Amino acid sequence: MYNSNAKTKIAIRHLSKRYDVEKKNLLFSKNIEADRIFNGNENGYVLKDVNLEIKEGEFHIFLGASGCGKSTLLNILAGFLAKSDGEVLLDGAPITKPGPERGVVFQNADSAIFPWLTVQGNVEYGLKMQGVKKEERRRIAGDAIALVGLAGHEKKHPSELSGGMKQRVQIARSIASDPKILIMDEPFGALDAQTRKILQDELINIWKKTSKTILFVTHDLQEAVYLGERISIFSAAPNANITKEVEVPFDYPRNPNKPDVSEFTREVHEHLERAINANNTNQL
Repeated sequence: MYNSNAKTKIAIRHLSKRYDVEKKNLLFSKNIEADRIFNGNENGYVLKDVNLEIKEGEFHIFLGASGCGKSTLLNILAGFLAKSDGEVLLDGAPITKPGPERGVVFQNADSAIFPWLTVQGNVEYGLKMQGVKKEERRRIAGDAIALVGLAGHEKKHPSELSGGMKQRVQIARSIASDPKILIMDEPFGALDAQTRKILQDELINIWKKTSKTILFVTHDLQEAVYLGERISIFSAAPNANITKEVEVPFDYPRNPNKPDVSEFTREVHEHLERAINANNTNQL
């Protein structure tokens, strides 16, 4: 359950981000969406006056329609994008660039892992760049590979892996570097329903074992309720904001078919609909 008394890990205060046509691939996952939203409004804001505190060890969900700026916020937190206004603090210090305390897992594993390296090589890569000695990085990578359920597949290349297994490689590589925060941008969005459910459960187990802070972007309502301790619901761009923060009142594991969970999911859906309609758009 969410611990409101835990230390604040990330503080977001009056954060705004202007639209940037040159970096729209970091603002939105689909450039065509950005072109449509900001056609004739190229000086507008993607995010406007966002305020949020995320606690240490929290599993926090960013939920909203496609094109609402969830990925923009995640990329600012990762250090890939600069803010336009406001401040973003990690343990009280401004976030200005990427750092090893933040591990990032992308939706498209094929573009994130190296096809010429084995599973072991991919997971060791970050450790190698940090100068960790060979024996030590093999041990650390082996532990991470086992944690995500890939033991026995260490010598395989990405071409020999399923989509779900590739995502496990991404997660293992992030965990191996022992970041304080896992930043995950719709990591299961391209997977089939059965694989997605398996990885959702594995991610919950990893979170419980490691106590890491997880920031997870999704536009899937059921996924948000199934995974998160708290959910931040976004209005639609331009000038997107967090219109509602919801604490999920259920212990893990959660059964989405239970009446109380179903009713809560319906309530979250109503909040989401109101957030989307606040900017006179009805996309999902």
